[in-house]
Amino acid sequence: MRWVCCLDLDTFFVSVERLLDPSLEGQPVIVGGRRGGPGVVTACSYEVRAHGVRSGMSMREASQLAPVETVFLSGRHGIYAPYAQKVRAVLERYTPVVQAASIDEFYLDFTGTERLYRRPGDHDGAATIERTIRHMRETIFDEVGLPASAGVGGSRIVAKIASGRAKPAGVHLVRHGAEGAFLRPLPVRKFPGIGPRAEAQMQAEGLFTLHELVAESTPLARERFARTIAVVEREMHGQGSARFGRERPAFREHDPVGQRVGSISNERTFFAALDDEQRVLDQLLGLTERVCWRARKRGLRARTVSLKLRTTDFHTVQRSSTGPATAEEKEMLARVQSLYRKVRARAAGLPVRLVGIALSNLVDDGGQLFLPFTQTKRVAAAVDAIRGKCGYDAVRLGAVAKKDVTRAFE
Repeated sequence: MRWVCCLDLDTFFVSVERLLDPSLEGQPVIVGGRRGGPGVVTACSYEVRAHGVRSGMSMREASQLAPVETVFLSGRHGIYAPYAQKVRAVLERYTPVVQAASIDEFYLDFTGTERLYRRPGDHDGAATIERTIRHMRETIFDEVGLPASAGVGGSRIVAKIASGRAKPAGVHLVRHGAEGAFLRPLPVRKFPGIGPRAEAQMQAEGLFTLHELVAESTPLARERFARTIAVVEREMHGQGSARFGRERPAFREHDPVGQRVGSISNERTFFAALDDEQRVLDQLLGLTERVCWRARKRGLRARTVSLKLRTTDFHTVQRSSTGPATAEEKEMLARVQSLYRKVRARAAGLPVRLVGIALSNLVDDGGQLFLPFTQTKRVAAAVDAIRGKCGYDAVRLGAVAKKDVTRAFE
């Protein structure tokens, strides 16, 4: 059975601010700007939500609704993303399929994990999944300090709606076959894709709940809302989609020029595991291209490159290689290819769920040119110049040829 989990970090920005300043705990807090100032509410605590304040509301309107003791915070750029990264690291211990929908929301695929997590006392697979996700949520709180809510169901939409029902800091699982009973009494506005305008139109037709929308629409209203009704009906019958689609970045890469501390890394998790070696090599090419570009943008080279690979049995293998400092794709890819051969031998040929590349032991580039001057260095400089004007995706390396990733530069 399909099991999709939507995990939402409750009042994320407020929760991070409270970790940094415990005196804010229990107080009404708004993140987004000063009282009465411009802008919109980024996040607000439950204490101030009770007064009608909501995320996305203008700061001026929120200021009128918020009690006088409310603490207004402008927010701190660069502070929040590392907490999202820590949460994701916890999530990936429980399932290899983790997709960021935003900085504070993740979708996870638990399909087929019932046998892995089953414990005595679990009367069925649904109970196993629910207990596991409760434990995952508790682990996030214990290790990262952030509260989270999780919805679980057979589709993305049901899981998303269930996560709202689970707030604050709870878990709500919709069993297979119970989708209709769960969805029918809900206000139409609770269904993703039905905004304020559509809600007003439906209410003007006397349609206030999802049941009324599906079962009591007039022929004219059914024609008018045909597409939405079709989606709602599929979800009620347990036929909603569990496909994840493309991931939305949970945070922007933070690349301060010249900073040598730490590492530069990128990784990808796949909804459908890769069982074709060529496709894995293509992904390694793309990731290596990305980290090398980020290193050059920071004016750095790396002595060490690390490869991370996770297979469908949740086993993760990592290997590193250290050599002369470089930020050139061809040189780095040769090392990555060598690491991949070693890692793949340990992975027993199982399909791949995740691959990642990290550069470390970073040193200043210093504008140094190496002899002999290579074609690849001139290509990299030209590519970087184009990206500087038009963005990273304006130019990309070609597809990998056969099994030699370095041939992308020929």
